[in-house]
Amino acid sequence: MDHSRNELQELRELLRELTARVYRIEQAVKLEPPTTEATAVPPTQKPVASPAPVPSKPPVPPYPVILPPRTTARASDTNLESRIASHWFNRIGIAAVLIGVSYFLKFAFDNQWIGPSGRTSIGLLAGIAVVVWSERFRSRGYRIFSYSLKALGIGVLYLSLWGAFQVYHLIPAGIAFLSMLVVTAATAAMALAQDTEILAAFAMTGGFSTPLLLATGQNRELQLFTYVAILDLGALALVVFKPWRRLLLLSYAGTLLLYIGWYSEFYSRSELRLTLGFATLFFAIYAIAPLVARDPANQNDLFIAVPLFLAFVNAGVYFSQIYIMLEEVSKTSTAWFALALSSVYIFLSRQVRARSASPRVSQTLHFLHLALAVGFITIAIPIRLDAHWITIGWFVEAAVLLWVAARLRSDFLNAFAIAALSLGVVRLLVLDNFYITTLIFNARMATFAVAIAVLGLTAWYGAARTDEAGRAVSAAAVVLLNILAWVALSREVSDYFSRQMSPKGGQWTVTNWADYRHAQIARDFTYSALWLSYGAMLMIVGFWRRSAFVRWQALVLIAVTTVKVFIYDVGQLDRVYRILSFIVLGVLLLAISFVYQRDLLRLSTRRRSEERPADA
Repeated sequence: MDHSRNELQELRELLRELTARVYRIEQAVKLEPPTTEATAVPPTQKPVASPAPVPSKPPVPPYPVILPPRTTARASDTNLESRIASHWFNRIGIAAVLIGVSYFLKFAFDNQWIGPSGRTSIGLLAGIAVVVWSERFRSRGYRIFSYSLKALGIGVLYLSLWGAFQVYHLIPAGIAFLSMLVVTAATAAMALAQDTEILAAFAMTGGFSTPLLLATGQNRELQLFTYVAILDLGALALVVFKPWRRLLLLSYAGTLLLYIGWYSEFYSRSELRLTLGFATLFFAIYAIAPLVARDPANQNDLFIAVPLFLAFVNAGVYFSQIYIMLEEVSKTSTAWFALALSSVYIFLSRQVRARSASPRVSQTLHFLHLALAVGFITIAIPIRLDAHWITIGWFVEAAVLLWVAARLRSDFLNAFAIAALSLGVVRLLVLDNFYITTLIFNARMATFAVAIAVLGLTAWYGAARTDEAGRAVSAAAVVLLNILAWVALSREVSDYFSRQMSPKGGQWTVTNWADYRHAQIARDFTYSALWLSYGAMLMIVGFWRRSAFVRWQALVLIAVTTVKVFIYDVGQLDRVYRILSFIVLGVLLLAISFVYQRDLLRLSTRRRSEERPADA
């Protein structure tokens, strides 16, 4: 309003200046103003024939208005001058008056002119007066300045009540609490009446400051968290009727700070159930808040970020609270809690689409809730299980996610399935240690078998898709499947011969060294035979399925084995094993060469049929 008045005043000044300049120009050139009526001819005078009209140029506006450059500068100077005088001098003047009054009151307090009751009364009256006075500025259009005064007055009220209770002990805790509650409620009522989010933020700030201002050092968990829950429900009610989503962040931060402060000071195992109940209540309030909050008209990036940030932080904080409290009680309970939390977020992911009016927000929240659900399942597995069972749990989770993703046609769940599968593979190859006493039929081979089965399922689902991403995932799964099978069989060979190579009786003797050398040679030969056999098997599968991709994997494995035979086995193996290695390798290579030369798969025919359309 003030800015509009300034602009109107500037336009009036500009019009007055232009009018004066036009008048001075007319006086200088002695220009008469044009007449709109025809000049009357006296009746006694004969009309004189008018000369022939002479063509004239198109009329030119008599007074072209060209704003001089100094006008803009003058307007900007006037605007700056107006702002300094009307805005900054006003604020500085009020601040100076308040500072002067504060110094006077301090001087009066120091000299005992005013007692504790008078000080409190002056603070309360001053706070109320400033709030009432701010309404005068708001009615005149100075909204921002009015809100600043309200913040000052509300702060003075809270501090006066705090001083009456904590410093001067003039009122009991109950009266101080009710008085602060009245201030908070009155501020919230003003926020609703004036439709102003900043006043609601003042009310929330004062409400969450009340327990800190009235703290006595005693453990009153029930009263404290009941009051906090009421504030949280009030914030939830506000965002249902008003598009003030930022209040959720403010109220959540206040709740979290009060909870952490109380927990670090007073929590004990005996209060587990009550604390767990309040933590769950706070979690439930802020879990449903993004679903029921009113959508604002201007859906900017902040509108999208607030519910996402709140949902993510609320889930992480709540799980951390419960994990810390239950870790010393029962790991099983913690794991079941994580699974229960996962089911809650699956339910929320289904509800968010139906309740949010914004497709952008509902879709993002839907995927975030699904991600949190999958994350809690993944976390529950290592909490509840041990050793290789964690790996098996992640593989089973990946299989379930693949099945659900295929049913729902969800690439989002496919991504989480691949992530769970990757966790399982990395743990299997890097972290898991197995103590094996039997060959083949042991926990390690069972774990590898589960991994290979899930990779086979991944390859099957990927091949069923028609897009490039599906085929790429299928190909990667097949390669990884063969690598795991090769590693599993090689480790079985290694473990078997490790037991053969250990010294009998625990001491190394000449006989033991001979047995060790014999077992080492047998192990190296078995590696070559195993790799050649697996390569031959892959080649047969590639011929049977007519898959060049599988045949190429067979060729790579056979090539690696060939290098090993010619470089390593020649110098390390005994004569018999060396002969067998070369004979087996040669026969296998000749057989593969024969199949390709005879073109049993008709690869050349297929190649020509594929190239013929291009040649045509």
